[in-house]
Amino acid sequence: MFKETRFQLLDVRIAAREIGFAQGNEPTVVYLHGWLDNAASFESVMIELKHLAPHWHQCAIDLAGHGLSSHKSGGNYYPFHDYIDDLYQFLANLSPNKLILVGHSLGALIASCYSAAFPEQVAALIQIEGNGPLAESSENSVERLRDGVKSRRRVRAKPQREFATVEQIIERRASVNNLTTEQIAPIVWRGSEATASGWRLRHDIKLQSDSLYRMSFAHAAHVRQHILCPQQIILANNGYAYLQQDSDKLANVVYIEGGHHCHLQHPALVAQHIFALVNKI
Repeated sequence: MFKETRFQLLDVRIAAREIGFAQGNEPTVVYLHGWLDNAASFESVMIELKHLAPHWHQCAIDLAGHGLSSHKSGGNYYPFHDYIDDLYQFLANLSPNKLILVGHSLGALIASCYSAAFPEQVAALIQIEGNGPLAESSENSVERLRDGVKSRRRVRAKPQREFATVEQIIERRASVNNLTTEQIAPIVWRGSEATASGWRLRHDIKLQSDSLYRMSFAHAAHVRQHILCPQQIILANNGYAYLQQDSDKLANVVYIEGGHHCHLQHPALVAQHIFALVNKI
C-alpha cells in the first residue's frame, strides 16, 4: 500500500511515504508530523482515509532532521521558518492536484503559516493539536534568545543515548506520550537505527535545542487571520491546555478523546474529519 519515495531539495533530502499517484484529478493530501516524530505518525490515518477515498493521493513526509530525511548540514539548526521554505521547494514538484495540508503540532504550525503565506496553493487545512504559530509576550524575547543560544551549547555537549533494544525505545516513547506500544511503534521503528552495540534514534540531536525566537501574540494573530482556505482544527480533550484557552471563540474546532497524539488513538475519526472537510470544497 505504501511506497517509499525521496525528494532532493537544495540542501536536504526529504523522505516520504505515499499512497496513490501524484498525477491525476484527485486531491493530494500532504501530512506534516510533530516534533521528533516522522511520517509514520500518519500511517493509521492514511490507511483509514484510503478506505474512504481510495483514489486520493496521500503523502506524509519526514521533516528535515527527522525519520529517514537527511540532517541539515554543519551548524544549521531547525527554525520553523526553514521548514516553510523546505515545504515550498517540496510542493513545487510534487503534484498538480488540489492541495490539502494536514499538520500535527509542529506540523500544524508549519502548515498554518504556509497556508497564510501561500493561500493560492492550499485548498484546505487541517490542524491537529495546533492553531497557528506558537506565540508569547514580546517581553520574553531577550530571555528566549539568551536561553536558546545556551541550550545549543548544552545539546552540542550531550552524548547520543543508545538503547539495548528497539523495544526499550518503544516502551519509553509510549510512556512519555501516554500511548500504547502498538500506537507509537511505527514512529519508533522509522525513527531508529541499529548500531554495533544496540539502537539509537535517527533524529538530529540539534532538534532538541530551544527556539531562539517566538512570534508575539499580535504576529501570530495576523498569520491566523490570513488563512483563507477552509480549515478544521482538531483538539484532544486531554491535549495541550494552552490550545483550548480560546477554542470556544472558534467555529471550526472539534474535540476528540485522547491526548496530544489523538490522531494515533482515533485514526478513523480523524480521517473522517479530513474527508468531510475536503468534500465541502
